[in-house]
Amino acid sequence: MSEYESRKSGLSRRHMIQAGIGAVAAPAVLNIIPVNAQSRVIKIGHVNPRTGPLAGFGEADTFIIEQVKGVIGKGIQSGGKTYPVEIISRDSQSTSTRAADVASELILRDKVDILLGASAPDTTNPVADQAEVNEVPCITTNCPWQPYFFGRKGDPKKGFTWTYHFFWGLEDVIGAFLSLWDSAPTNKVVGGLFPNDADGNAWGDKELGLPPALAKAGYKLFDPGRYQVMNNDFSSQIAAFKAQGAEIVTGNMIPPDFATFWSQAAQQDFKPKIVTIGKALLFPSVINSLGARGNGLTTEIWWTPNHPFKSGLTGQSTKELTDAYMKATSRPWSQPIGFQHALFEVAVDVLKRSKTLEPKAILDSIVATNYQSIVGKVNWDGKPVKNVSKTPLVAGQWQRKNDAFNLVITTNKPAPEIPVGGKLELLG
Repeated sequence: MSEYESRKSGLSRRHMIQAGIGAVAAPAVLNIIPVNAQSRVIKIGHVNPRTGPLAGFGEADTFIIEQVKGVIGKGIQSGGKTYPVEIISRDSQSTSTRAADVASELILRDKVDILLGASAPDTTNPVADQAEVNEVPCITTNCPWQPYFFGRKGDPKKGFTWTYHFFWGLEDVIGAFLSLWDSAPTNKVVGGLFPNDADGNAWGDKELGLPPALAKAGYKLFDPGRYQVMNNDFSSQIAAFKAQGAEIVTGNMIPPDFATFWSQAAQQDFKPKIVTIGKALLFPSVINSLGARGNGLTTEIWWTPNHPFKSGLTGQSTKELTDAYMKATSRPWSQPIGFQHALFEVAVDVLKRSKTLEPKAILDSIVATNYQSIVGKVNWDGKPVKNVSKTPLVAGQWQRKNDAFNLVITTNKPAPEIPVGGKLELLG
């Protein structure tokens, strides 16, 4: 008998173990409810990559979830009653297949009340798709809204019913990148590195991605075509960029692919003045692994300890949350920390406002959200589309000082409320 079949027949995991049924791996349940607790428990399902090439997005998961557990304490009051809370968090392993599988398990086997997902379309899209088809309220983040929405074949006239998302969009990253590049003298020739995945196809789209916006701004984008993820040879792209005289390189890459490209660029004497890459250059661990060649690389910036927001759940400022994370983990802060915290912030707020714990009531609460989070306002007001709430975005540079890298905001034109910390320095 499978575990799922045993659930249908009324046997719990505990009963299965006692009966010796099945060798099923235990899920990552990060809040265990005592056997004698009241029968109704609020279950929050969570999917995020903790292993694989996108593991950097999940570095803060344990810290964030433990912090949320501490704040929730004995439970969440919803509809006039207080319920204990169980957070069941699963690793998507950076693959869409795994993300879909664990999301399905959370819905069908664990019967979560609300499903959360984060970190690139590899996770957000299959998680949201499973929630949509099974009619489970779902909130996702850490993925530009176009790959999330259009990557799921979303129709702006209709939208989705059960799945909602908060993050910035390609129009924001384009504005941030252009503002960054406009601050320094170049020939405005840009080499594009776009993988053959949901992110890369959206960023390189000739109608909705970077190409038309860059052309309108006076930049010439040379796109040599999609490369396969986990590529081990960028020689043809580098040769093409050199032939075109590209002084700027941009794109959206996973960390291993960028490391390969940047190493081969040095070997082949390709020396652009600006390298601005989404996704890969978000994490201190990636920059540190590049050594001296990490200095001066640029990226979009979603969140920093200097952003002027605070948590509605813990009351912490961005700096206080960052300091708490660094003290607890002895690790440098990274941008996903704020959005992972906000994901649970918003979920707790939704559950508190829900009139009942029925799926439709929780969905109604999501739709009515108007919440000030540690990443900014979350409000699904139909702009830019029904299921998306946008958050602010700026851009900046990794600058090395005293043998340590700092992520410095060098332009805030797209979001003036975010303070600038320094000026762009061209690569040597």
